[in-house]
Amino acid sequence: MTTSELEVSGSSWDVSQFQHTPFYCEENVYLLCKELGTKGIADAQSSDLFVVFVSNEKKQACALIPLWHQKASSRADGIVLWDYHVICIQRKGGGDSPSPHLVWDLDSSLPFPCPLARYVSETIRPDFQTFSEFQRYFRIVHAPVFLRCFASDRRHMKDSVGNWLHQSPLYPPIVAEDGTVHNLNEYFDIRTTDAATDTGADITNEVFTKKLGVVITESQLEEFFSQIP
Repeated sequence: MTTSELEVSGSSWDVSQFQHTPFYCEENVYLLCKELGTKGIADAQSSDLFVVFVSNEKKQACALIPLWHQKASSRADGIVLWDYHVICIQRKGGGDSPSPHLVWDLDSSLPFPCPLARYVSETIRPDFQTFSEFQRYFRIVHAPVFLRCFASDRRHMKDSVGNWLHQSPLYPPIVAEDGTVHNLNEYFDIRTTDAATDTGADITNEVFTKKLGVVITESQLEEFFSQIP
């Protein structure tokens, strides 16, 4: 099925067709971006895809990020408190009737993919009242840049004596094109001061060139993607 066929039919894809290792969302999305291009669901160079890290300034047990409709949850509402999470957003549109941007979240129980507006409303729930230290920020990185620059040797998944906290994927660790073996922390470490104050043309242009993309608040997410050329 091509991208246009998916758009017309409104069909969802079977998540099991894509590589998924629990608790390794950043690597899952890295492989997802490649597979979407290979399968013809996205542009072959992944130029219509964006990797999105959801995090906050604390990343501690007292200040995790709440997301709903997550398959790892044991609750009816599907809420999970992640230290960070990673999703893929596909830029859609063109012609007289632009289609919704799509969210590809391998850990979500919502349709796969899910229209961005629905995902924001039901998974992010920006109207959910919480303390300021729980505020979620979104680091948006253009997928072609991410695929060149991202690296993880999975050190964050080992305890102080080197035992796995969660079993690692069976494939080798991801190494960046320049030989970097680990920079995952650069992506999920987000400070309040990193967030853009607006989503104007300068910010949307920067997402295509910066290794670490741009950081925005949850209230800016839909507006940001509506302005991406």
